[in-house]
Amino acid sequence: MHVPDGFINAPVSAVTGVVAAGAIAVSLKGARRELDEKTAPLAGLVAAFIFAVQMLNFPVAAGTSGHLLGGALAAILVGPFTGVLCVSVVLLMQGILFADGGLTALGVNITDMAIVTTVLSYAVFRGLVKVLPRGRRSLTVSAFVAALLSVPGAAVAFTLIYAVGGTTDVSITKVATAMIGVHVLIGLGEAAITALTVGAVIAVRPDLVYGARGLRQRLKLRVNGELVDAPGTVAVPVAARTSRRGVWAAGLAASLVLAGFVSFYASASPDGLEKVAHDQGIDKKAEEHAASGSPLADYGVKDVSDARISGGLAGVIGVGATVVAGSGVFWAVRRRRTADASPASLPEGV
Repeated sequence: MHVPDGFINAPVSAVTGVVAAGAIAVSLKGARRELDEKTAPLAGLVAAFIFAVQMLNFPVAAGTSGHLLGGALAAILVGPFTGVLCVSVVLLMQGILFADGGLTALGVNITDMAIVTTVLSYAVFRGLVKVLPRGRRSLTVSAFVAALLSVPGAAVAFTLIYAVGGTTDVSITKVATAMIGVHVLIGLGEAAITALTVGAVIAVRPDLVYGARGLRQRLKLRVNGELVDAPGTVAVPVAARTSRRGVWAAGLAASLVLAGFVSFYASASPDGLEKVAHDQGIDKKAEEHAASGSPLADYGVKDVSDARISGGLAGVIGVGATVVAGSGVFWAVRRRRTADASPASLPEGV
C-alpha cells in the first residue's frame, strides 16, 4: 500500500506530513514509557522483521498480491507508540534506499500505514483482551482480529485522503469498494502472519511482548498423576524459555533469511493499491520516484545481473540498514528515558 508520488496533491501531502511529524513527536515521547531494558533491543529487530516480511508479497486474488503492513504486529510486540516509530523507520528506509513509496508522499504513507494501522489495531487488541480470558490463546486470537481489521482500516483511510487530495477525477465510491474488498483479503494474510509471530514470541518469552505484560498462568499441582489447578487464585508468571539474546539472534536470522532468500519466491503481481490504481485510473499522474536512480531501487543491487543474487543482497542490506537505524532510534529514546529518571534530573528533595 505504498503510495507513490503524484497520487495525492501537494497541499494534502503537506498536511499529512505535518500529521505524521506530530505523531512521530508524540510517539517519541510515549515510547520512553514503553521501552525498558528488555524491549528496547527488540524494537529495532521488530522494524527489521517488518521490512523483511514486507518483501514477501502473497497472492490474494487473480493478478493481485498483498504484503504485511506491520502496524498491528509492532504495536502488540513493543507498544503502540514504539510501533508507530517502527513502521515509520521501515517506510523511511524503503522510500530513501529502495524507491518504494514516494518521498513527497511519505507523510501520506506514515499516516496511513504507521499511524492508522497501529492505533486501530491496538485499540481493537486492548478491547478484546479486556473481555476475553487472559491467556496465550486469547492474546493470539486478539492479535489475529486486530491485524485483520487494521488493513481494510488503512484502505478506508487512503480512500478518504484520496477523496480530499486525489489528482485524478475518479469515482470515490468505486475506489472505496475496490480498496476495501481487496484489502479484506490482504488482511487475512496480515492476521495470519501477526498471530503466528506474536504466538511464537509469547511461547518463548512472553515478558518481551508488550501486549502480554502481566500474563499469568494458573499454578498446577499433580494429584493422582494428573495436573489440576491449585485452589484459590494462585497464579505465577509465565516462565521464559529462551534468553533475550537468543530471541534477538533468532529474529535477526529469520529476517535475513526471509529478505535474502525467501523474497525471491514472492508474488510478482501488483499489490492491492497498485491493482486498484491501475483498474480505476488513479495512477494517471503518478510520478517517477526521486530516488529511482538509487543503487538499491526496486529491491535489487545495481549492476548485479543475477536476479536472485541482486534481490537477496538488497534484502540483506535493507534488513541491516533497518535494524541499525531502528536500534539507533530506540537506543536514543531509551537513553533519554534513563536520563529523565536519573537523580540529577529529579527535583530537589525527591
